[in-house]
Amino acid sequence: MSIVKETRIDLTITRDDLLRLSEYHNSSCISIFMPTHRGGVETLKGLDSLNLKNKEKHIRNMLGQQGVASRDIDNLLKPVIDLINDNVFWRHQAGGLALFVAEDIFEKYIIPVNFEEFTYLSSEFYLKPLIPLFNYTGTFFLLTLKKDGAKLFQGNKFNIDEINVENIIPARIEDSVGYDFEQKQLQFRTMPGGNKPGSFHGHGEHEADEKKELLTYFREIDRGIMSFLHNKEESPLLICCIDYYFPIYKEANTNKNLFVDYISINPADLDIRELHERSWELLAPYFDMEIAVRKEKFLIGFERGKSSSDIREIVPASVAGKIDTLFVEKNAELFGIYDPLNGNVIIQDEHTMANVSLMNLSAKKVFEQGGLVYLVEKHELPDGSSDINAIFRY
Repeated sequence: MSIVKETRIDLTITRDDLLRLSEYHNSSCISIFMPTHRGGVETLKGLDSLNLKNKEKHIRNMLGQQGVASRDIDNLLKPVIDLINDNVFWRHQAGGLALFVAEDIFEKYIIPVNFEEFTYLSSEFYLKPLIPLFNYTGTFFLLTLKKDGAKLFQGNKFNIDEINVENIIPARIEDSVGYDFEQKQLQFRTMPGGNKPGSFHGHGEHEADEKKELLTYFREIDRGIMSFLHNKEESPLLICCIDYYFPIYKEANTNKNLFVDYISINPADLDIRELHERSWELLAPYFDMEIAVRKEKFLIGFERGKSSSDIREIVPASVAGKIDTLFVEKNAELFGIYDPLNGNVIIQDEHTMANVSLMNLSAKKVFEQGGLVYLVEKHELPDGSSDINAIFRY
């Protein structure tokens, strides 16, 4: 076993990262999921690094029991030891940490998800907890509108990130309607009663000009945004702006999935964490409805043989790319062996180096082939008699 060749450090994990890890196989692939603390006394006391230290000892013992030489174990786990001792790293957490370690890979991802504790040693990486982050269902776009600039974000239940759109939308309203706008605004603000931002009562002519110029500005923003979203319109577009702007933007908008409600506030008053919280508060019922539709589809399909809750049917179907949607009980596991030659699935009582997590295998294959994977509580499964449910492609 050679010394680790590649080390990657990321705050977030991308779909391409996950696909690459999904395709990786080696004799000793280590996956570690653990909750972390964003700060407080737990961080000061080093509880997260101590937690990882205990996991490292456990993994070291497991590798030794499999006959891996001590020197090879030291080489394999050296990046983990280095991480345990990296005090700066532990002061910058976001709720969850995912580590992937193999002969030529060490990757760590700080993710705003409170993972359940889990350590997995196999010939493949364990990716099930991460796959729902990349469901197309659950993705949304947020557009914040101000006169001095708009920003676009992409988010889901767990995270939100800004998208660089500087080259496709005007930097501020003056870039759309000309710099006489700024002079008119200055004149209006010096008029009696004209010193309240967003208040146009008693100044009908100015209000008409203001609306016309905003409409021009918003149309240019819409044009630029749609050049980016042209193949992503299935995801809702949520707007954050002051009340006066939203009906004007609706008039300029060409996005078929503009969300009916909006965040009524000046975006400058919220940081990115607050933007995410306010966004998901509005959008959660929308996405819950989509899951409910898929559950109903499962039940209808079950009567027609178009869905299943039998792991022996689901694993071969996932490998063959025949599953559209997979529901997996988040805290359950099924270990066993899948023989691709005859399609047989053998279920075993516990995990060994000779078998794999059948749920992880199915989730990875569905993800690789463009299907949706939901990790849900037991009571949220369409068919609670099983820990895994699937809707076939038909």
